[in-house]
Amino acid sequence: MSDAQQHSPLSTQDMAAILAITRRLAAPFELGAMLAEVTAAACQVLKAERSSVWLHDTLRAELVLTVAHDIRDLRIAVGSGLVGACARDREIINVPDCYADPRFDAQVDRSSGFRTRCALTLPLVDHRDALVGVLQVLNRADGVFDRADEALAAALAAQCAVALQRVQMIEALLEGERLRAGLEMARVVQMSTLPRAMPELPGYDAFAAFQPAEQTGGDTFDLALLDGQLLIVLGDASGHGIAPALSVTQMHAMLRMALRLGAGLETAFAQVNDQLAEILPDGRFITAFIGLLDPASHRLRYVCAGQGPVLHWCAADSRFESLRPTSFPLGAMPLPGPRPAHLLELQPGDLLVLVSDGVYEQPREDGEMFGEARVRELVSAQAHPRMADLAAALLAAVKAFAGDTPQQDDVTLVLLRRDSAAG
Repeated sequence: MSDAQQHSPLSTQDMAAILAITRRLAAPFELGAMLAEVTAAACQVLKAERSSVWLHDTLRAELVLTVAHDIRDLRIAVGSGLVGACARDREIINVPDCYADPRFDAQVDRSSGFRTRCALTLPLVDHRDALVGVLQVLNRADGVFDRADEALAAALAAQCAVALQRVQMIEALLEGERLRAGLEMARVVQMSTLPRAMPELPGYDAFAAFQPAEQTGGDTFDLALLDGQLLIVLGDASGHGIAPALSVTQMHAMLRMALRLGAGLETAFAQVNDQLAEILPDGRFITAFIGLLDPASHRLRYVCAGQGPVLHWCAADSRFESLRPTSFPLGAMPLPGPRPAHLLELQPGDLLVLVSDGVYEQPREDGEMFGEARVRELVSAQAHPRMADLAAALLAAVKAFAGDTPQQDDVTLVLLRRDSAAG
């Protein structure tokens, strides 16, 4: 197999299909509909004849065939057959000739009358590294599954695992305290999409914090290393409560998916925007700053979709620059095509300060808002060389300013400093 076959670029059509699937899997589902969506999506994207989902029964250490074309409720032990081996080892298994592989169990073929030629079997592992099931795709229409199919299927499986776990947890919660438990579940799902730890990037100090005004919030952030570059995201969905939380979580998932599948910043932004424009209710949108920092050149390519003010502290001149929006908010309307990203070069000692409206617009009893000037004053004082300490100082200042006035909006901070030493 040639390198070109193994690493073929994802087409615009495939990217649109993947993002559409991600969007659908983020929507509310009952379990049966959710699993049917997964199998249909796998067949569509991978050009396969059939697909099935096996759910993991942790108590009995078995896998249960839950959705297939013409057979259901078949159980096999973890470790048995291709599906069981995939569950046991938690690794993708790509078999070009199933009947030549000793692990293949022809039981399902005998029960259904179907003839399996080739199979791609993937573990469904959630964000807590727990096995929730196995996805199996059979018989590629024009041959066998290749490396590109494995990468595409792995990205789909990651989304399916999270969506599957979410549906299972939601169904269980609905049996109890519906409203309270549902809100808590939404909070857990939203918080689970945020980075567990701050990335370590030589020459830089990055930190972020998120404090929702309610159990769920309409803000999100991301700081993650992708192919040697630092992804920087701050998003703020209009409104409060569960609906904005779901919207911003969808945006976050689709953006990560597009970038991990190799889309450029401009293409990813355009694709995610157009998907959101289709699904968000009228009057709903998401302001966002999305950037990719190359630590070798210290160049930050970014799109600023109505988010602001975005502050750049220029250390050499001891002054601020305000980065202007480069596009209207995500989901406000479809884009005719990708727009070029803007470029910011970070010099030694420079800071990038992303702060959501919950900071700038937090009022106190007399109605005065915290405002941009107070943020600038804290940053320019340079009293907190570590970004974690600067974030703590900003949050403490907002709380002290507000006094007894409750938090009015979600508060999110994303701070990045390039080390003062030239490099």
